[in-house]
Amino acid sequence: MKGKTVVITGGNAGIGKATAIALAKKGAEIVITSRSESNAKAAVAEIKSTSGNPAVSYVLVDLSSQKSVRKAAEELKTKCPQIDVLINNAGCYISDLQLNVDGIEMQFGTNHIGHFLLTNLILDNIKASGKARIINLSSIAHKSTRALNFDDINYQKEDYGGWKSYSRSKFCNILFTKELALRLEKDGITVNAVHPGGVRTEIAEKNANWFTKLGWIVMKPLMITVEKGAATSIHLASSPQVEGISGHYWAMSKQYWSNKPSQDPELAKNLWLKSEELIGQKFL
Repeated sequence: MKGKTVVITGGNAGIGKATAIALAKKGAEIVITSRSESNAKAAVAEIKSTSGNPAVSYVLVDLSSQKSVRKAAEELKTKCPQIDVLINNAGCYISDLQLNVDGIEMQFGTNHIGHFLLTNLILDNIKASGKARIINLSSIAHKSTRALNFDDINYQKEDYGGWKSYSRSKFCNILFTKELALRLEKDGITVNAVHPGGVRTEIAEKNANWFTKLGWIVMKPLMITVEKGAATSIHLASSPQVEGISGHYWAMSKQYWSNKPSQDPELAKNLWLKSEELIGQKFL
C-alpha cells in the first residue's frame, strides 16, 4: 500500500488503531480521527513507533456533531487531496436515550449520520484516487433490526433500548453501504460493510448502564483481540483479491449474508433520503 492514503475514523483506539498499525506497516500514509487531541497524539506516536512508518497524522472530529464533521471534512480535503481508502470505523454504544447537539438520537446520529455526512463531504477526494475503497464497520448486532420507523428516529413513541438502538445504527451502516455502492458503481469506487467479530474493546464500558457493563466485562475473556477484529478491514483495504467487489457484508475476510431487510434496495434509498433530510443537504 505504499503511496496510498488511508483515513480511519476512531483510529486512536481499539479496532481502528490496530487497523492503522497494520496498514502503516504496509507503507500507507495514515490519517486517524479522534474526538480527543491528547488521545490522538498518543495514538499517532504509538502507530509511528510500532509500524516504523512516520507518515501518520490526525484530524479531530466529534461524529455526533454535524458542525464538527463539516470542519473535519474541510481539514481532510486540504490534508489529503487523494484518499485511497476510507474506513468508517468509529462507533459508540449508549444505554440511555440521549440526543446529540443536532437533536438526533445519539447512536444513530454518530454511528450512521456522522459517517454518512463525512463520507459524502470528502467524496471528491475519494474519487480522485481512481480506484478507492470505502469500508463501513457494521456488526452482527444488525440482525435484530428488521425495519426502520423514519417517523420515530428519536424514540418518542417507541421505547428506547441501548442494544436496540445500537442494532439499528449497525443495520443502517449496511443499508448505507448498499446504496452508496450503487451510486458509486460508475466511479470505480467499492463500498463494503464489515462485522469485525466479538472484539475485546471498551465500547460497552463507557456510556453503558451497570448491567451492560457487567455483562461486557464477564464476556470479555471470551472475545477476540482487536488485532483479529481488524483483520477483515485490513483485508478489504489492502488485498488485490477484493478489487472491484462492492456492496457486500463481510466477516472473517469472507462475504456473508446480512439479514434480509438490510438487503432491501427501497429501504436503503429511503434511509439515504431521510439522512439528507436530517442533514439538510443533498448528495450525489
